[in-house]
Amino acid sequence: MLVRPGDAERGAAPADDPAGGDAGAPRVGEIGEDGPRRYPRLRGAGRWAAGLAKFDITGVFFATLFLCWSLTPSLLPRGWLYQGLIGGISAALGYGVGLVAGWAVRRVYLDRRPWWPLRRPRLHAVRVAVVLVCVVATIGMLILSSMWQRDLAALMGEQGASAGGYIRAGLVTVGVLAAVVTAARLLRDAAVGIGRVLSRRTGMPRAAAVAMGSVAVAAIVLVVVDEVLLRVTEGVTNRIFSANNEATPPGIEQPLQPERSGSGASLIPWDTLGYEGRYFVARGWRQDELQRQTGEPAKQPIRLYVGLDSAPTPQDRMRLLREEIARTGAFDREAVIVIPTTGTGWVNPTAAQAIELMYGGDTAIIASQYSYKPSAVSFLTDRDAAAEAGKRLIDTVHDEYEETVAGRPDGDRPELYVYGESLGVTAGEGAFESLADVRETVDGVLWVGPPNSSRLWRSIVTRRDPGTDEIEPTYAGGLVVRFANDAEDIRADELQEARGQGTWLKPRVLYIQHPSDPVVWWSTDLLLHRPAWLSETPGYDRLEAMRWFPLVTFWQVSADLAMAADVPDGHGHNYGTQMLDGWAAVAAPPGWTDGDTERTRVLLQRARDHQGPEK
Repeated sequence: MLVRPGDAERGAAPADDPAGGDAGAPRVGEIGEDGPRRYPRLRGAGRWAAGLAKFDITGVFFATLFLCWSLTPSLLPRGWLYQGLIGGISAALGYGVGLVAGWAVRRVYLDRRPWWPLRRPRLHAVRVAVVLVCVVATIGMLILSSMWQRDLAALMGEQGASAGGYIRAGLVTVGVLAAVVTAARLLRDAAVGIGRVLSRRTGMPRAAAVAMGSVAVAAIVLVVVDEVLLRVTEGVTNRIFSANNEATPPGIEQPLQPERSGSGASLIPWDTLGYEGRYFVARGWRQDELQRQTGEPAKQPIRLYVGLDSAPTPQDRMRLLREEIARTGAFDREAVIVIPTTGTGWVNPTAAQAIELMYGGDTAIIASQYSYKPSAVSFLTDRDAAAEAGKRLIDTVHDEYEETVAGRPDGDRPELYVYGESLGVTAGEGAFESLADVRETVDGVLWVGPPNSSRLWRSIVTRRDPGTDEIEPTYAGGLVVRFANDAEDIRADELQEARGQGTWLKPRVLYIQHPSDPVVWWSTDLLLHRPAWLSETPGYDRLEAMRWFPLVTFWQVSADLAMAADVPDGHGHNYGTQMLDGWAAVAAPPGWTDGDTERTRVLLQRARDHQGPEK
């Protein structure tokens, strides 16, 4: 056996050993007493797996900071599971920010400073101390957050989570954070692996090769998300909601009254109205029920609706609607109400029943469906379609109105009103260029829960009178358009008008918006900019402790959207019977009083209890 000089010192194998080692050592592929000694790939995989469990101390600090921010109150109460999801996403954002910030500061400045403490051997002690501080801070914030959640729930008449139960949110947060960070590391390692292959095979500099690998991974992710996930999700969503649109709500039957679309006398077949259309035309008190409930003479309310399947094109659907208007004599009624619907074609039955009660059924309500997708999906994918559909509907009704009542004296013309809620506000605003256009076209507008992106609403709020709040702005002294947070605000405006202290010209425009409604306040601007409404005195159902934090507040309010309507009446995106007060302000019949409003509210609540849930 020959050994070259220096081989022993370097640990080299004897030259005549074909296995590359001495006779007593395990050969490649064998297992020794201490386990696999010569599996470089296994050792590399083990190091890689262990690397996934490592963490950056700066990232941990920022993750904790973002997590603590996410535990501060938002607009609506949250359960521990939901808070864990929000906290995990926020902490993952913070970890990414911490990685970038830490790398930049170390690279540019600190690595050249001998006094910087995060060096071996002091590094381990500092890491332990930071982790302990972060754990204590998180537990403390979870307890404090449970107190805020109870206070917020109390504002809305609910019972909040206990401190002990809310600690579970921390466990969910850790799981979500681990999943997101692991996924990000896998993508990073894939980019580095591609870069190494490119560098080895092409001779390209390692940095340039890794950059190209990153671009390749990003492109693959985009293709997978766009071509696979989004398309599959869209296809599944379309099938689900298309099938739902073809169904009929439980307990709903085809109306017999000729004043209803879908009846035997209607030009629009019952089975083409869609789920929400059938729900709308079949509900509501009929003439005899109105007379029995109010004790006054009543007419059979007219409800007209054209579904997405009622005709092949939007133009054909509007033609059908005009024929239905003529068939039922809709413009012979005292009040005509046009309702651009939400994404699914939903019409708020409380809003419809309220105006019918006020006018004793001497009304015609006209609506049309432009989509069968929920408002959240339509908002993301069909926002322009909503505005176009609203304009088409309102223009059609207005044109027919002008042609039908042109020769009538003013006293014989019906009042023409527009109502919109949620995405229906965006749809309704699509018909008007300005407030002046509104006043020239209709006799009043009631818009409830406007999305923050609503064009006309945003323009008015941005140009509000100096010194007034975004949460309840005043525009041009409230001469034409007004904003209200609740029924008391609406009645205060009416009282002020009655005393001659503030003129509110007709036609009137009224927006109702809750301080706690995430639909009203959600915007992508929340990512990096503090909104005015979070710098103002909070409204009646928002905690003063709510603060704006970059990135985090956006995710908090985004999460609030999912449960915006799952709160008691008068909060969030649930406006209850407040549209009755809105109608009383905008479209009350002659001689209407506050006492009439309260008597009608009792009847409206009775109708809601009798006819079942609204949604």
